[in-house]
Amino acid sequence: MATYESVAHFAQTWGLVYFFVIFAGVLVYALIPKNKRSFDEASRIPLRED
Repeated sequence: MATYESVAHFAQTWGLVYFFVIFAGVLVYALIPKNKRSFDEASRIPLRED
């Protein structure tokens, strides 16, 4: 039977790993050179005159 402490420790440990993997994936996606053009276009959206 799982105690609160063991469940909390599991959630804290694997939650940290989960969020780190998600963060690393987003970082890799943002730094892939083929995505540079779309990010450059998106960065200019606030400067466009309608």
